[in-house]
Amino acid sequence: MNKKANRKLTNLSRMLRRNMTDEERHLWYDFLKDLPVTVNRQKVIGKYIADFYCATAQLVIEVDGEHHYNYIGRKKDKTRDMYFNSLGIRVLRYTNFEINKNFKNVCEDIWLYIFGGKN
Repeated sequence: MNKKANRKLTNLSRMLRRNMTDEERHLWYDFLKDLPVTVNRQKVIGKYIADFYCATAQLVIEVDGEHHYNYIGRKKDKTRDMYFNSLGIRVLRYTNFEINKNFKNVCEDIWLYIFGGKN
């Protein structure tokens, strides 16, 4: 998978792992880290950095903050999603609000996708 990775993004992905948002940190430490499958944080995939990546499920999980809600942010997200989809990777997106106010349902949704065959 990482044969197509942009090596220039490696340092940026390390910095992003050290400086996760509160919502990314919450999702990581309170759920994803302890799953029985490997989930990577800030994974370089081609020319993009995914917030979280599970190779077993061919799944990218994105946590979207405010900059994703405007026209330019939505357009960039659509382009990223199309790129990941072209590699056979599904993208699940959750807003910061969902992480903060509906954490249990977010976790159940991810669990069902990975282990319940949800498409």
